[in-house]
Amino acid sequence: MMKAMLDAQPPTEASTAQGASPRLALVGLSLCTLLSSLGTSIANVGLPALAQAFAASFQQVQWVVLAYLLAITALSVGVGRLGDLVGRRLLLLAGIALFTAGSAACGFASGLAGLIAARAVQGAGAAIMMTLSLALVSDALPRDKTGRAMGLLGTMSAVGTALGPSLGGAFIDGFGWRAIFLVVAPFGVLAFVITSRSLPVERLGKRGDKPRFDTFGTLLLAATLVAYALAMTWNRGAFGLLNGALLLVAAVAGFLFVRVQARVAVPLIRLSMLREPVLRKGLATSTLVATVMMTTLVVGPFHLTMALGLDAAGVGLIMAIGPVATALSGVPAGRMVDRFGAQRMILAGLATMAAGSLLFALMRLQVGIAGYAIPLIVLTPGYALFQAANNTAVMRDVGPERRGLVSGMLGLARNFGLITGASVMGAVFALASRTDGNAIPSPDMVATGLRITFGLAGALIVMALAIASRADTPAA
Repeated sequence: MMKAMLDAQPPTEASTAQGASPRLALVGLSLCTLLSSLGTSIANVGLPALAQAFAASFQQVQWVVLAYLLAITALSVGVGRLGDLVGRRLLLLAGIALFTAGSAACGFASGLAGLIAARAVQGAGAAIMMTLSLALVSDALPRDKTGRAMGLLGTMSAVGTALGPSLGGAFIDGFGWRAIFLVVAPFGVLAFVITSRSLPVERLGKRGDKPRFDTFGTLLLAATLVAYALAMTWNRGAFGLLNGALLLVAAVAGFLFVRVQARVAVPLIRLSMLREPVLRKGLATSTLVATVMMTTLVVGPFHLTMALGLDAAGVGLIMAIGPVATALSGVPAGRMVDRFGAQRMILAGLATMAAGSLLFALMRLQVGIAGYAIPLIVLTPGYALFQAANNTAVMRDVGPERRGLVSGMLGLARNFGLITGASVMGAVFALASRTDGNAIPSPDMVATGLRITFGLAGALIVMALAIASRADTPAA
């Protein structure tokens, strides 16, 4: 069956099915984005309960989170390309079914190993949902509404991130850890029904010309990404011999991937694509921006706890400001992109993020909670504007034969930045504030670490601004 799918023809432009509704299609795509984001954040709060339920250590139960993230990271580009070959609508429906089945399997798991395996299945479905939801916007909606649609998808992603901890905590307290997985399954069924009825049916090309799926290249890329992700997250970012060995594996697999892509007739990623100015700049800036956004998630809890003395509830409340601000600004950001153009809004979003990073770097401990909340309120709407504009700029003029692939590459750039931010920026903060030693750092030391880390974050945003500002001339 899989061979028959891989031998299918690349879809041409989608034809509108009878009863297809652009608005209802956007609802379905938004729900897919919400669920895949929720699947990431809702499990984190359940780790203590899982450790107790299975009598396991933190290092063991953290694989419940890592299995999901690794599946998304490893599969995003491959499933994007596969969607271009067999039809994005068909593969999205399969992904929703896989995500829903994985969610149910997580809820009924009898052991930790089974739960981790089910989370990997759920993550594979989430990879398809995240990648193809972005790619299908151009199929389902008019071109002049792309920006606001991208903004809405960004809003749903932020809502899922913000909703996960509170929703997960409430369900664990009321019904136990299984509920955080089972509650997602009915919404997966709803997403399947909506998308199956609202997305336009694709016309497949002629059967005479059969494109091939680059299985070997996909496996090499997956090995590269998994090895890199494990190297950056293993042992909570503490770098040891195993981390170095994993980085070496990632480097070797990455080198082989590039060699294979340059030689095979039908590669997963044509390396010449990276010479396209809009795509090249979009991927580079997305990686840098994701690195900076992860800094808020890594540094924030330490600063709020150790420097400002907040309890867990207070930390959660202040940390929720970021996703809430992103959610509230997502749709307006999309409308601004449609009205003023993607390039202008990319620069405006990055400039706003630079201002937020600068405020973080300049704020003093004496300002208190406001010294963290105000920069966050500036930084996150800038991120929402950048995301809507950058995704629109990259995806708007991509041909239907490779929308899934390009969407997967955007997701890969974002995940690469998140993983790098968690490790590198976390290490910078630990070194600057001396939180990696045995002695408990003073509030002033933690505040100094925050300012230094966000000074570096601001430099990364300035670098992104420089890249985005360059004229669109092809690389040599």
